[in-house]
Amino acid sequence: MTARKKAPAPDDMVVADKIHSAAIRLLRRLRTEDDASGLSAPRASALSVLAFVGPQTLGDLARAEQVKPPTITRLIQEMEREGLVAVAADADDKRVKRVKATAKGKRLLIDARQRRVMRLARGLTTHSQSDQAALAKAATLLLELAQRV
Repeated sequence: MTARKKAPAPDDMVVADKIHSAAIRLLRRLRTEDDASGLSAPRASALSVLAFVGPQTLGDLARAEQVKPPTITRLIQEMEREGLVAVAADADDKRVKRVKATAKGKRLLIDARQRRVMRLARGLTTHSQSDQAALAKAATLLLELAQRV
């Protein structure tokens, strides 16, 4: 027997809407830090999957990025020309291509992430210690929530 999911209470909808809006605004503001790296949002996202999850087939990467295979193929070809990723035939099936982040790609991604984190950290300093503690707790809860949605 399948358990029915409980409908969210109106207050839960208000909180969910605020979290959604805050997350989008925060990501938009931080995305400006990526301009220094030359990474567009799609490139940074794909490179992040490759650097932190590990090598992927083109199909798996397209699914992870929620794009069609031709889109990911073009993106990867551009990134390969720039030395950010390496593409090789799969060891078990030569028809399948596996993509991995290169050391240069990982460095670029880590540097971009560090700039975003630094900007966030500077923003935190404008809050009181009690607000910083509340934001630290909220960050932990948001990570847990992200695992469940």
